[in-house]
Amino acid sequence: MLDHYNAYIGRLQSVLVPERASEIERLALSLKDAWETKKQVFLCGNGGSAGNAIHLANDFNYGIDKKNGMGLRVEALPANAAVITCLANDEGYDTIFSQQLEVKANKGDVLIVLSGSGNSPNVVKALEVGNKLEMITYAIWDFREVNVRNWRNIQSTFRSMICKSLKIYK
Repeated sequence: MLDHYNAYIGRLQSVLVPERASEIERLALSLKDAWETKKQVFLCGNGGSAGNAIHLANDFNYGIDKKNGMGLRVEALPANAAVITCLANDEGYDTIFSQQLEVKANKGDVLIVLSGSGNSPNVVKALEVGNKLEMITYAIWDFREVNVRNWRNIQSTFRSMICKSLKIYK
């Protein structure tokens, strides 16, 4: 058990390095800018990452400034089961996020994809559409190595444990 714990701490320390601070700040500033300019923020992911996307959307919408009631305009794309199952059935599971972005997103909106593997076709396609729409795109993945070809043209990529506690302050 201790070996597992030590290995986890080692992986966590390997991504919590000062060199990544500017990338984390870039994400924070993008979210702050979206808040101030009323741009939309979209989050997506599968499985546990879908749950994290929904949880983050709740925090960004409600928790970011509860005192003044001024949260981000945010949507977790996996949150609507009716939309997800409709798109999966009619268009294919690979397009459940990209189809929503095609309809809802605009240039300058922010897309944050969450992925354990970094290789889920629907998440990769969401990034492709986000880039096509000139969204500001970020990727947060697990500790595993990802296929870098899937993550081109994005602002920054982060390993997930860096961002679990990211908060935005005005």
